[in-house]
Amino acid sequence: MESIISYFETIPSSHRSLILIGGITLFWLIESAVPLFTFKYKKWQHAGLNIFFTLTTIVINFALAFILLKTADWTVENDFGILQWIPELPLWAYALTGLLLLDLIGAYLVHWAEHKVKWMWRFHLIHHTDTWIDTTSANRHHPGESVFRFAFTTLGVLLVGTPMWLVFMYQSISVLLSQFNHANISLPKWLDKLISYVIISPDMHKVHHHYVLPYTNSNYGNIFSIWDRLFGTYMTLNCYKLVYGIDTHMDEIENNRIPNLLKIPFQEYRQPSDESLMAIKMKEKVVV
Repeated sequence: MESIISYFETIPSSHRSLILIGGITLFWLIESAVPLFTFKYKKWQHAGLNIFFTLTTIVINFALAFILLKTADWTVENDFGILQWIPELPLWAYALTGLLLLDLIGAYLVHWAEHKVKWMWRFHLIHHTDTWIDTTSANRHHPGESVFRFAFTTLGVLLVGTPMWLVFMYQSISVLLSQFNHANISLPKWLDKLISYVIISPDMHKVHHHYVLPYTNSNYGNIFSIWDRLFGTYMTLNCYKLVYGIDTHMDEIENNRIPNLLKIPFQEYRQPSDESLMAIKMKEKVVV
């Protein structure tokens, strides 16, 4: 465990880039060999569009990285945050606790907020306009969304009190798991279900990309599945019934033009379809 910590304390930028590129390459190859769906699309063109948004995310995170570094250093120097206040733990338990809490605040909470706060949804919507979900879809985020996702990650680091090595570990795992659970791969159903008890599996996350409510507002997790199960946002759906996209933006031409995607947050708000609204009403009746 100490050697792992030592590695992430001094992880070179080139290694972090390799994790990103290597993950995309690995899952790209796997989904080409055992795809869940056979999409009729130009795979390289689709990848190019999503990689554009991946690059904007990298630029924004790089530009703001000093804030994350200063925050992490400050929490350790001032004994601030949950990890600094709880009794001393074995290294593995310390790291696991930190990862769980960072995943809660930096992934689950911000993702939930993006679906509940209208102005945040306008930016997050770009991620849901993808009608061909594959491993490159993982980082399809509007630059504006990248900024407030970064803000939530920084908030997580502050509240949890995580040292920078744990932040780097969290980010590396987060990138790989996001690529994994977006990948267009077909796992044996028993294996996917078994995985989903601990981490977000491909079948579990793809329910979130079904085009209508209430499925769109479910399965917000990125690394650990415990938060969706704990907070009642876990849902299942037969993967072969999935229709990717979002009901308010189903025009494939619109959804595959970068200029239009960049402008979506500033366009007139579109109401969910009648099917979505009816599904929500039915769900509320069941809850009552």
